[in-house]
Amino acid sequence: MGGHPSGWSLNYKKRIMAVSVDTVYQRVLALANKEQRGYITPQEFNLLANQAQIGIFENYFYSKNLRNRKEPNRTNETDETDIDELLARKLSPFSIFQTVTSGTTFPVNGTISSVARPVFQYGVVLSGNEPCQKVSVFEAQRLKNSTRHMATTAGRAPIYCDSRTTSEDIQVYDGGVDPVTSDVTVECFCTPRSVEWAYVVVNNKALFNANTAVDFELHISEEDTLVSNILALAGIVMNNPDLTSLSFQAASGEQQLQNQ
Repeated sequence: MGGHPSGWSLNYKKRIMAVSVDTVYQRVLALANKEQRGYITPQEFNLLANQAQIGIFENYFYSKNLRNRKEPNRTNETDETDIDELLARKLSPFSIFQTVTSGTTFPVNGTISSVARPVFQYGVVLSGNEPCQKVSVFEAQRLKNSTRHMATTAGRAPIYCDSRTTSEDIQVYDGGVDPVTSDVTVECFCTPRSVEWAYVVVNNKALFNANTAVDFELHISEEDTLVSNILALAGIVMNNPDLTSLSFQAASGEQQLQNQ
């Protein structure tokens, strides 16, 4: 099951521009070659670019968690300075809702833009179209001892908990003491597809091949962060402290702009 159930997501995907892999590579080369700090081959760049992309992607979840803990009682009002709105836009291209097998087992892979990729993190669990509240295994057991309490979860306040069965991930309760076995879905955040600066060799020179290249799937605002992170990784790989220092300078300037 792909896509978001009605009412659960704004359609950000069509409005988000990917970051050009060629633009990032050319910027990295320009900075690395300045004052002869070193040359980064396409193969090296692809490895470092994918490492930088997954690092930025993972950081979205830490940022989201930090925001939720610092501002748990935020209103639904948004404007152009809303960081939660921006985080939602950044994560949206990687999010799909998929069926939970037998209501208990999470999917391990998802398909986005016709590309299969592993699921990195799971989000909201739905029973039908209702969001489920997670409770501890012990709280679920306590509630199951009260038929009256379990009846209140029917169709409006379903709950779920981690499963104690090895082959299962969760157990969902929606109106009764027996776990739900169908019509359960979960939001899956899949990893970005692998980046590739593709090329053809002409006169012993690598020329960019836009037909087979794969751009970054990150939000357009991450271009500067990608450049600085790739330079930092290149400095470590090439044992070149100048590159690492250069990336820190770029990151510092970027941070000042973000603060402003």
